[in-house]
Order: sequence, then C-alpha cells, then structure tokens
Amino acid sequence: MKLLVKNIKTLVQTEENPKLKVFGKDMKNLSCIENAWLAIENDKIAGFGKMDDWEGISDWTNLTIIDATDKIVMPSYCDSHTHIVYAGSREGEFVDRINGLTYEQIFERGGGILNSAKKLQEAAEEELIESALKRLNEIMWQGTGAVEIKSGYGLSTEAELKMLRVIKKLKTLTPLTIKATFLGAHAVPAEYKNDKRKYIDLLINEMMPKIAQEKLADYCDVFCEQNYFTKEETIEILTAAKKFGMTPKVHAEQLSNFGGVLAGVEVEAISVDHLEFVGDKEIEALKNSKTMPTILPGAAFFLNLPLPPARKMIDAGLPVAVASDYNPGSSPSGNMNFMLSLCCVQYKMTPEEAINAATINSAYAMDLSKTHGSIAIGKQANVFITKEIPSYAFIPYSFGSNLVETVILGGKVID
Repeated sequence: MKLLVKNIKTLVQTEENPKLKVFGKDMKNLSCIENAWLAIENDKIAGFGKMDDWEGISDWTNLTIIDATDKIVMPSYCDSHTHIVYAGSREGEFVDRINGLTYEQIFERGGGILNSAKKLQEAAEEELIESALKRLNEIMWQGTGAVEIKSGYGLSTEAELKMLRVIKKLKTLTPLTIKATFLGAHAVPAEYKNDKRKYIDLLINEMMPKIAQEKLADYCDVFCEQNYFTKEETIEILTAAKKFGMTPKVHAEQLSNFGGVLAGVEVEAISVDHLEFVGDKEIEALKNSKTMPTILPGAAFFLNLPLPPARKMIDAGLPVAVASDYNPGSSPSGNMNFMLSLCCVQYKMTPEEAINAATINSAYAMDLSKTHGSIAIGKQANVFITKEIPSYAFIPYSFGSNLVETVILGGKVID
C-alpha cells in the first residue's frame, strides 16, 4: 500500500538523522518543512520533502493521495503513562475534593486506588476490554498513536493478571501501539495494611514469575510515596522486576519529596513520572542518567498540586517528556492536545518544547523512539493531519478544540 500526503502546509518534527531524545535548549528546536509532501509505503515512512522537490518519488503508481493544503501534519503523540484499563469512574471523589478533602484523606477512607481496585476485581474481562476500547478510540482521534497502559487496579495476583491479559488483548483490537506495565505496587491492599512485607513478597515471588511466564508486561512501576512504598522498597521491587525482564519505571515525587527519582536513577528506570516535588538534588541525579523525567500535567491540574519544575529541568539541560496519566481518579482525560496547552500555559514551555516532549521524548519513555515520535524514513507511519489551521502553535493555543482531522496509523488511514 502506498500513500502520499501532498501540499502540506507544515510537516512537523522531520529528521534526517534520527535522535533517541532531545535535551535542554535543543527542545526549543523543531525541524519542519513548509509546503511539503510525505510518502508512506505499507506501514513505514518512505520519504518526505518540499513540493518543489517532488521528482524523487514521481515513479510511484497505484497510490492513495491526500491533499493537505493549509493543514499541518505531525507525528502521532506517544502517551507514555496511562491507566486506561479500569472499571467505573470516581466523580464522587472529585466532589469530595471540592468540599475540602485531600487525596490522602480520600485514600484513608477507602477511596482512591483502593476504590478502583474493588471495582476492577468485580469486573469481567469483557467489560474491561469494551470500556478501554472506547477510551483508546477517544485518544486515537485526539492524535495519540502509541500508549503505555498500566495495571495496578488489581492489587491481587488474579486481578493484576486479569488487567495485564486485557492489555495484551487490546493490542490485537486496536491500531494503536501499546506497551504494558505491571504496577502491582500501586498501593498496599487493605488486607495487607499491617503486613506490607508480605505483600511485597507476593509481588516478587508470585506475581512476577507468572507475568514473566505469560510475557504480559514490558515494564514494572512502583508508586514511591508516603503511605505507599519507600525508596528502599521501590529499589527492591524494581531490581527483582529486572530479573524477570521488566524495565523499571517510577511514580516519583507526586505528593512529597520521597526518594522516587533517586530510586529510579539507581535502578536505571526508563522514566520517572509526576515530579511535582522534584528539587535540585533530583535534577542533578537525572543528569547523565538514562532516565526520562516525565511530567503529567493532567494530574497536577486536576488535583490542584504544585507544578513540576519543567522549566527548571529543561534549563538545566535535561530532556522532559509529557504524558496524560489518563485514569479515573486524578486525570480523567487522555487528550494530549490539552496536555500541550497546559505545558505552554502553566509550565511556560514553548510549543516546540511541548511537541518534542509529547513525541520523541515520550516515545523514548516507552522505548519506542527508534520507531516512533518523529517523521523519519523507515519509522512507523503514525501521523495525524489537522484541520486547516495557521500553525502548529495553534494546537496548544486552541485548548478547547480537537483539531485532528485525519489519523494514519501503521500506514493506514483510520475510518
């Protein structure tokens, strides 16, 4: 199958020599081609350039042509942190917070993660697949082409395996690229409240071997936070996960400065996510590490938390990724266009920095930047075409609109 997109107003994030991630001041640079064409063959990007240089692919025949006059073409977003598989919403807790309860107080009353765990344990796999597919279709039409999905609302061997099997099934039912993360260390179940050690042993000695046997997870994540898991416990769990073939990730510094970033760097986590309470020590530790600092603007916005120091991290020379944290309790939206708006408005990131964060850097946080996250020959043909808009800066500017008109995933135009 051959596909040609021509007369593109601006082709965004083009690369002749692809990079794995973009650091510091380079995040302000976004390579673009005006009045461009993009050629796709089967599921890969075959070529691109200026319309004036069209001769290089003039021998193509039997191809589908899309005219993108006055439209922007971008690589699809890579959303590297979500909890899209869940049962039931939690708008009651939203109202509780409006009435003055904190996230921690809601958790202590059996709400939060434990609330979602109870609902999920009672849900059938078919129900979870059906509801998750609706959310995946939603984010696909908002420009996302690759997504990480975590377990962590099971908190028992049976329910965690159920979640991961659902994620595995979803990979066969959607054109989105999906990565799976085992997040059994999302919270301590009520029955282990007075014996967390026993639950950690269950994670390592029972859940992990079964997950590895069925090849259900690419990553293992831990919520390193007060009343959840300590820095030392996080290191122990993630060190064990590496032995079972899972790459570490960490929920870090969301509600307090608690050692999650330092734990992540020590175990060579691919990303540390949230980062609301990151300080100079954590920024210094992240320098020269393999770990991608990832901000989740939807969660900080929805919970009214302090903002992660994204500007400070970028100015210190770090790469920064952005993801949605789509989940029922703290970020009930997977709209990456809105995340770009929050990056620009609240975090003082430029549109170029925000787009780099949501494409190539978030692809790195999913170990996908060799194949996703930019327009480069040989990469996966995951792109979207906007409606007629004046520039790519119009996307974060128009925070209430979905400007995506055409979605192409794996080289196929999605109906």
